[in-house]
Amino acid sequence: MQVTETLNEGLKRGYAITVTAAELDEKVNEKLAEAQPEVELKGFRKGKVPMALLRKQFGQRMLGEVMQEAVDGAMNKHFEDSGDRPAMQPEVKMTNEDWKEGDDVNVEMSYEALPEIPEVDLSVISVEKMVVKAEDEAVEEALQNLADTAKDFEAREEGAASEDGDQVVIDFVGKVDGEAFEGGSAEDYPLALGSNSFIPGFEEQLVGVKAGEEKDVTVTFPEDYQADHLAGKEAVFSCTIKEVKAPKAAEIDDELAKKFGAEDLEGLKAQIRERLEAEYAGAARAVMKRATLDKLDELVSFDLPPSLVEAEAQQIAHQLWHEDNPDVHDHNHGEIEATEEHTKLAERRVRLGLLLAELGQKAEVEVTDAEMTQAIMAQARQYPGQERQFFEFIQQNAQMQQQLRAPIFEDKVIDHVFDQATVTEKEVSKDDLQKAVEELDEE
Repeated sequence: MQVTETLNEGLKRGYAITVTAAELDEKVNEKLAEAQPEVELKGFRKGKVPMALLRKQFGQRMLGEVMQEAVDGAMNKHFEDSGDRPAMQPEVKMTNEDWKEGDDVNVEMSYEALPEIPEVDLSVISVEKMVVKAEDEAVEEALQNLADTAKDFEAREEGAASEDGDQVVIDFVGKVDGEAFEGGSAEDYPLALGSNSFIPGFEEQLVGVKAGEEKDVTVTFPEDYQADHLAGKEAVFSCTIKEVKAPKAAEIDDELAKKFGAEDLEGLKAQIRERLEAEYAGAARAVMKRATLDKLDELVSFDLPPSLVEAEAQQIAHQLWHEDNPDVHDHNHGEIEATEEHTKLAERRVRLGLLLAELGQKAEVEVTDAEMTQAIMAQARQYPGQERQFFEFIQQNAQMQQQLRAPIFEDKVIDHVFDQATVTEKEVSKDDLQKAVEELDEE
């Protein structure tokens, strides 16, 4: 077997692989000899079939397997000997297309090698960690929001008209083209006006109604409504208003605290303060992570595999196009060209991705089974009632597993960088942190 270099430009590599006919023949004979003891053919006892007959019966099939194994073996040995790591799946093609039994096999292999990643002294990195304390005002605001969510409703005076924010208790029957439809009727339904829980335009028409009144509400179902037979259709809902209730804010006291699992009001305030500061810490980490990635990007420079950059640029362009065209949910659109700006961002992502992978490997960073399970469960919660099916889907899908593993790995590598870097804490206001987070989105 011969492997000859045909291309070596930058990260691009090319090799010609030749597997001789004699090597193939020898491998076929080895496989047949290995299988002979277990082969049974009519007229022969098990294990006594002559080699010549075995070759005639199974030789062609064995030859195909041997050719594939020989080429794969040559490729694997090449990567072991050279130390090259292909950026993407190598392109392999047979050059003697008119090959027949008895000929050598000639194959061309080409790929882009991953670059050598330079050593980085992480101790030279200095980053600032923003620290925000939860002020009493923020805690009180969060308390008030909790009280709003726990609000009750009490009946308005007799004859009072409903206002936006009120709750109306109604019976209703919905009809399309004069015919009632399934799921379009209810009795004693408590509807909070302004909650936007009904079809657009429904709740607004019930502002100003009084208990005991009847009112027809005319609305048009959205074009993308989940029930196809109703999408885009005009419907009339005959409503009977049974009660009109005004919102009543919950008292901020120990009883409210108990509703949210705390022993008393002071305990609830402590929980809120802890939650707020955890949110601030998460936002501050995102700011510190971006600053750290910026510094890493400045510290390293190496050749990038063009295929990885191109693929990443295309993905960025495609994602941004869909963000600008949110009504398009499929991929039935024209080709999206990556711009110079997309390519520049792709180069940064590929460079940092390769660097973080190298840093993680050297630091022996691993994603544990427990961390993967936690990530899968977090995703599964987005599909209530189908968690088990989602879990099984992930277990059987290697690509989805990698998509979940990658951000966990990256965050663990970033934590490793933080451990090596100089991190200085700086106490700032909530507004300063918010401004820093908004600047991340603008970049």
